[in-house]
Amino acid sequence: MDDALSVLSADGPLARALPGFAPREAQQCMAQAVEEVLAEKGVLIAEAGTGTGKTFAYLVPALLSARRVIVSTGTKTLQDQLFHRDIPTVLEALGISVPVALLKGRANYLCHYRLTGALAQATRRDRTRQSDLQKIRDWARRSRSGDIAEMTEVSEASPLWPQVTSTPDNCLGQECPDFDDCFVARARRRAQEADLVVINHHLLFADMALKEEGFGDLLPGADAFILDEAHQLPEVATSFFGLSLSSRQLSGWARDIQTEFLREGGALSDLPDALDGLEKALRELHLALGEESRRFAWREVVQRPRFEARMDDLDTAVQALETWLAGLPQRGKGLEACSQRGTHYRDTLALIRRGGGEEGLFTRWAEARRRSWSLHLTPLEVAEPVRQQMEGQNAAWILTSATLAVGGGFDHFMSQLGIEEAHTLCLESPFDYGSNALLYTPPEMPEPASRDYTRRVVEAALPVLQASRGRAFLLFTSHRALQEAHRLLEGRIPWPLLVQGSLPRGELLRRFRELGDAVLLGSQSFWEGVDVRGEALSCVIIDKLPFASPGDPVLAARIDLLRERGGNPFMDYQLPHAVISLKQGVGRLIRDVDDRGVLMLCDPRLQARRYGAIFLRSLPPMRRTDDLAEVRAFFRSMEIHEDTGT
Repeated sequence: MDDALSVLSADGPLARALPGFAPREAQQCMAQAVEEVLAEKGVLIAEAGTGTGKTFAYLVPALLSARRVIVSTGTKTLQDQLFHRDIPTVLEALGISVPVALLKGRANYLCHYRLTGALAQATRRDRTRQSDLQKIRDWARRSRSGDIAEMTEVSEASPLWPQVTSTPDNCLGQECPDFDDCFVARARRRAQEADLVVINHHLLFADMALKEEGFGDLLPGADAFILDEAHQLPEVATSFFGLSLSSRQLSGWARDIQTEFLREGGALSDLPDALDGLEKALRELHLALGEESRRFAWREVVQRPRFEARMDDLDTAVQALETWLAGLPQRGKGLEACSQRGTHYRDTLALIRRGGGEEGLFTRWAEARRRSWSLHLTPLEVAEPVRQQMEGQNAAWILTSATLAVGGGFDHFMSQLGIEEAHTLCLESPFDYGSNALLYTPPEMPEPASRDYTRRVVEAALPVLQASRGRAFLLFTSHRALQEAHRLLEGRIPWPLLVQGSLPRGELLRRFRELGDAVLLGSQSFWEGVDVRGEALSCVIIDKLPFASPGDPVLAARIDLLRERGGNPFMDYQLPHAVISLKQGVGRLIRDVDDRGVLMLCDPRLQARRYGAIFLRSLPPMRRTDDLAEVRAFFRSMEIHEDTGT
């Protein structure tokens, strides 16, 4: 069979190879559209509701096309799923062989050179660090890929990983003495030789042409790009086309200077006072910003006492280290790279302070965290550079996600990425939302700005949790509301209470699935990319419509720019962005054909404001109620289904 429709048919190879596979009209429709766009090198934008089977809908025509295809996903987790599970399944069913490669960003691969430096500095006093480094070294000798996701004996949160992986700043490229054994170089060589390469969006944009020194180009040779979870693209592109400088970057630079100096035979006593001067400047700037985690617009941050003076001190400290490095009589490749990094960091700091870029199209801001800070110069629009990248590739582009359309249209998404013409598809989920889901909007809720709003959300949620017997996600639009809800719920429900931040996300999800009756409180990271099927998740409760905070400095600057141009910031940007975010959160509820559950949206603006209709039109078609008795009846009917197995 040489066309996607035949492969995905009732008597096709996938139906024969996969137990439970059933042909889906929406999947076949999307596969045909992908096939056509691959042939004509056009652009396809496809929203495919949960259960459409969009992964097979684009993989089958891609693997049959005999073209070189780049598949980009939203997360490393999805990358691994595609490469290790979905693609082998399709290839085996088709009985064909296609060279396939997985390529992640360099920070995902062990660096032999940096591991050697870390081992050399490990002291006997720090036995845990020394033990973990030995484990990493032993694993590195066995590993073929060097992908640190393989290494489970050392926590993924360990501070050692940034010290034994590389970044574009500290990589020595072909000058590295370990280049022949470099895991990053090997992964890129495999990618250059493959017909289908799986990457992620951060790599797509941050390395659009893979022109880092020492490595050849990969992406320009592609005939097609398939971008899954494409709703994330505008935000990722914004990050790529901006500038940033962080205390972590500069601390890492100082640590690498010390490592390289000692590697070349220098003595600790000969290290410059400028290293301590840099660390002091980093601490003082952190104090000037404050230790509360928040974002500041630049006009706000420059008014803080001592901020400008601390920025001057930072610039002086970086320059002092640069001068010391330049004055070394002899320096190897490692210290040479450190010297170049110093120049880069000083230039970046100067550009951010100056506000480089076309006036009005960039915004400057700062972020303070509990133990770090960062400075940013961010573009307010990315449509033009993204359009240029897409047009410059002479390739087909397929952009797909379960959440791209607003009220059935793609205008907002297309305008953000500068796409002027495209084939579009809006494919509804094949799941029976009308029978299997209920939308509950609790009556008499106060305005979301009310001081006691979160308390009212919790009070409204308690009888619903009682009816669902736990088995729920409570999703919040802010971490502060999540913490308040945690305090209000603790000790008041008989089911296990899991809270974002108490454990890694993967561990929380594992426990949620295993417990079967838990209540999980989550904020932004649980709104998307989370797949819990079956009875363990029977209720999703969302506190507010997810409008981005107007206090966010980037959003505030975008609003000002749209207003200056005579646009309507709310209708043109804030509302569409919130609709897509809400669709992501709602998508956690029904993940399989047999899933049933209640969606509780607490925000009264759904009913009270005219724009509420746009949100409701964008959601799957499900029965709506504001009567708690109907919610209880729905869950009782679920119990009957569960007891009878129907």
